[in-house]
Amino acid sequence: MSQKFTIARLMISGERFEIMVNPDKALDYKLGKSVPSSQILAYETVFKDVSKGEKASEEKLRKIFGTTDPLKIAKIILDKGELQLTTEQRRKLIEDKRKQIISFISKHCSDPRTGLPHPPLRIEQALAQARVSIDPFKDAEEQAKEVIQALRPILPLKMEAVSIEVKIPPQYAPASYGVLKSFGAIKKEQWLSDGSLMAVIEVPAGLQLFKVGF
Repeated sequence: MSQKFTIARLMISGERFEIMVNPDKALDYKLGKSVPSSQILAYETVFKDVSKGEKASEEKLRKIFGTTDPLKIAKIILDKGELQLTTEQRRKLIEDKRKQIISFISKHCSDPRTGLPHPPLRIEQALAQARVSIDPFKDAEEQAKEVIQALRPILPLKMEAVSIEVKIPPQYAPASYGVLKSFGAIKKEQWLSDGSLMAVIEVPAGLQLFKVGF
């Protein structure tokens, strides 16, 4: 198989189905971009085993997918199956996901000894020490909650939220609501007679040191 192509694979009903794909187009699709199947497929053929050149039988395709159309089947394989990544793709995806996880932990956790957030570098060093594996496709927030458990023997972490009361002057109040929501959940709000806004927002512990400016 040419190095210009990778494989997408789906195991279903005890059967294996593979397609040869353009690695960049297939990854774009898996990451949520709109890419036609015709641009993703290297060959409009569904295989039982690409490495052996074994094609899937039309009988099996009809039974499992209800069609023999390779473009329709390719979409199902890409949606539900596993995409083989190139070395560079995997490296970049894992690095990007690692940064997202570190950012989440820094934002949502604090050091229970001091009440302060851990610097990103400290979290990164703890990740390396714990040898935590990062899934390039799994949601960063979901992984972060699992990573926190793995890091606790190395790095004291407390995941909590704090409530902050803010008062916004009338000239900024109408435009400030969206900004407040971006920082956390608005637990209480009161519009005063002069047009100013009093609000209580719940923010991740790591954000309590940041000043909200209007």
